[in-house]
Amino acid sequence: MSVHKDLINHAANQNKSYQEFLALDQLREQYIQEAVELCKQGKPFSTDKINAITNKMNKINLRIVSIRKNVTVEMVQEYVKSL
Repeated sequence: MSVHKDLINHAANQNKSYQEFLALDQLREQYIQEAVELCKQGKPFSTDKINAITNKMNKINLRIVSIRKNVTVEMVQEYVKSL
């Protein structure tokens, strides 16, 4: 019976980690959009908040999602130029 409890606990922990990952991913996208908008307006911006969230996401270490890359100022600028 303890194996079943262990499996249930493991699944619950995995789900909790996945939900945390999704929340961080949403926040990361928000920060990316903020950087893009500032770049479009020619205002100074930083990718520090984006990369702090990215690093937290990557530490969660879920096997079902790929590692997220850190974002550079140049990456944002290139993206804005391509619009």
